[in-house]
Amino acid sequence: MKEKRNNLSNKLSLVLIIGIILFGSCSKKDDAFVNRKVSFNSNWSFHLNDSLIDKDTIGTSTKWRTLNVPHDWSIEGKFDEKSPAGYGGGSLNGGLGWYKKTFKIASEDINKTITIAFDGVYKNSEVWVNGHYLGKRPNGYIGFQYEISPYLNYGDKNNEIIVKVDNSKQPNSRWYSGSGIFRNVWIQTTDKLHVAQWGTYITTPKVTAEKASVNFETTIQNQNSVSKKATVTTTIFKEDIKVTSVTQDITISANANQTIKQAAQVETPILWSVEKPELYISVTEISVDDKIVDQYKTSFGIRDFKFDTDKGFILNGKQVKIKGVCLHHDLGALGAAINTRAIERQLEILKEMGVNGIRTTHNPPAPELLDLCDKMGFIVMDEAFDMWKQTKTKYDYGNDWDKWHKKDLIDQLLRDRNHPSIFMWSIGNEIPEQWNENGVAIAKELAAITRQYDKTRPITAAMNPPVNMNLDGINLQFDKAAVQYNKIAASGVLDIIGYNYAHQTYEYHKKNFSGIPFIATETTSALETRGYYDATSDSIKKWPVRWDLKFTEGNPGNTVSAYDQVQAPWGSTHEATWKVIKKHDFLSGMYIWTGFDYIGEPTPYEWPSVSSYFGIVDLAGFPKDVYYMYQSEWTDKTVLHLFPHWNWKAGQTVDVWAYYNNADEVELFLNGKSVGVRSKKGDDLHVMWKVPFQPGTLKAVSRKNGKTVLETEIKTAGNPSQLKLTADRSTIKADENDLSFVTVDILDDKGTLAPNANNEINFSLKGNGKIVGVCSGDPVSHESYKGLKHTALSGKCLVIVQSGDKTGRLELTAKANGLKQATIVITAE
Repeated sequence: MKEKRNNLSNKLSLVLIIGIILFGSCSKKDDAFVNRKVSFNSNWSFHLNDSLIDKDTIGTSTKWRTLNVPHDWSIEGKFDEKSPAGYGGGSLNGGLGWYKKTFKIASEDINKTITIAFDGVYKNSEVWVNGHYLGKRPNGYIGFQYEISPYLNYGDKNNEIIVKVDNSKQPNSRWYSGSGIFRNVWIQTTDKLHVAQWGTYITTPKVTAEKASVNFETTIQNQNSVSKKATVTTTIFKEDIKVTSVTQDITISANANQTIKQAAQVETPILWSVEKPELYISVTEISVDDKIVDQYKTSFGIRDFKFDTDKGFILNGKQVKIKGVCLHHDLGALGAAINTRAIERQLEILKEMGVNGIRTTHNPPAPELLDLCDKMGFIVMDEAFDMWKQTKTKYDYGNDWDKWHKKDLIDQLLRDRNHPSIFMWSIGNEIPEQWNENGVAIAKELAAITRQYDKTRPITAAMNPPVNMNLDGINLQFDKAAVQYNKIAASGVLDIIGYNYAHQTYEYHKKNFSGIPFIATETTSALETRGYYDATSDSIKKWPVRWDLKFTEGNPGNTVSAYDQVQAPWGSTHEATWKVIKKHDFLSGMYIWTGFDYIGEPTPYEWPSVSSYFGIVDLAGFPKDVYYMYQSEWTDKTVLHLFPHWNWKAGQTVDVWAYYNNADEVELFLNGKSVGVRSKKGDDLHVMWKVPFQPGTLKAVSRKNGKTVLETEIKTAGNPSQLKLTADRSTIKADENDLSFVTVDILDDKGTLAPNANNEINFSLKGNGKIVGVCSGDPVSHESYKGLKHTALSGKCLVIVQSGDKTGRLELTAKANGLKQATIVITAE
């Protein structure tokens, strides 16, 4: 019977594995953890209704292909100038898709409660099990579950689940949404007496260095037809060590839910912080007649924080500036299909830059992102909505608002409220209703719901600032009338005032919103193409001139200078905003638009551009130059970053920039001859030289107190002659999910990166694995992210290798005409 049950999953979730490790000495607990939740991702059949003949049906003649979820069918398609999603949606089509899967349930589970849980399906999902309709969920970003016990066959007889996903009405998003079952799916098997879905709520109302109080609210669900007497024991663990436990006897009525409250204390708590994100684990056990019938694990952290009107964000008694970025949900070449390692890689790259905050723009994120933020130490703004009742695109969530917004918000709060990385809730982004009384009424409703389910975190909204101001600082108007015009800000419903952009107005915050903390919910909107540089860098450009105008100006190939000199009309350069945030203690921090480029919204251009220019890191995960400005400001690492490349026309004057820290000065040398010494003055964040190009070596030396701190150099590259492959990890897990991200560099015969090389590179893989993504970070590329070839951008390309279900060698080879090929071995264990 156990073998049949295992057919539902190819692996246990990390949650279950941790539970087994924690309770290795108790076999009953092991069994409960093993049986409660297993992956349901493998061996689905998929059909895309891509013809008029299919219409809205499937039948015996429908053609299916087998795949694993998470899955995004849009990313598999071709870029289409006429796509109804528009260039804002990445010019990739949606459509109507069907998923089905057959499975068996062991006879021994006939008296259990069995549910199927989806972490997210985009969008308008409908689900049937054995012909029984379970329900519909329009919102693509929130998780949901259905109990399927009454409709199941047990033993040797098959069951069939069918999921319909309708993303055919477009545009329904201002960015790339993806399509399909794009997050994880789970089967959960429990006793009829069990902890309800998202049924625990853990708070730490009083935290000191000596002691922390920990309160538990646990919702128990009894699906038996008779009342039950049970014992509920909640135990706190730190790693594998028991810290404390509390026990309570209950009697719960038949077919009823009951919420119980328990309290414990942790002596000398180890506090969660961004530097050391320490986690505890709470395990809730339900026992009947001394037999454990259910176990439920919740990860949580102990920390004390507040937002102060004068000192900004205070974490565990220490002032912490939030150095955050906004992130969309797509994962570059992987599309919207979630992958834990891909998210982890993004967060690792950002952490290396000095980022300590993530804003989940503009929707509930995948649970895996929040789990990783807990473990890696990020200050999360968890955002619910990009629109309320008033739509921003024709078919977006505003059409579903009246029926679904309360349910969706409650589910997000229940799902996410135990994450220690979450420090604030955002109830909306740039909501049009913020300017009228209807918006105030909606904001009050959303705030009341949020406070009902979580009173421990402040509420904000990412609002447009008052509109009657000149953002160039001439005759700046920020009077009471302007404040009142933003009805939501003036209503007092928010715990933190959150404004997007208009950094010139931040100093006026304390005057107009006395007593309310402030955070820059969205900033910057600067634009860059990695590796492309305008001839001169000392002029600031607004592209387009106005947000509502089409952009006709620009550079060849829809490029944007990678010097920090181009901004959207509503935004600013990176340096300009950070100087303001850095200056004032009362500013809690910032969330930059954006950490990574994302598919869609290709400001300042339209077609043929298909992905954004906003990211500090490009779509492939390669940092742009401004990444190192932040690293020099936000980390203790010693930084000396010199750019641009050194391949130019003879005699051309080139602006050379350097970001540096931990030094007094930088001296630049060209072919061994000094070009001059530069030091940052005032609030400067970089130094610059104008250098007539001569081929050779450009070298920078940073010094402190006359002693060399760092040296770096850039050489003129010869003709491209070879490829180099570098894997972010040479050993991965043989679990059909793990990934190795392999960087492809085009080099000359001396090993110097060829910065202007744009060769087409072909890839092949030997072994039990597959190539699941290729990307160069080029916003104008229309090549498939799912192909076996891709054109490099500025000498670089990325290929993503996924493991299979067997251990062994994965041998990746890259070839390009006229270049020496390269091979790398990745080991799957």
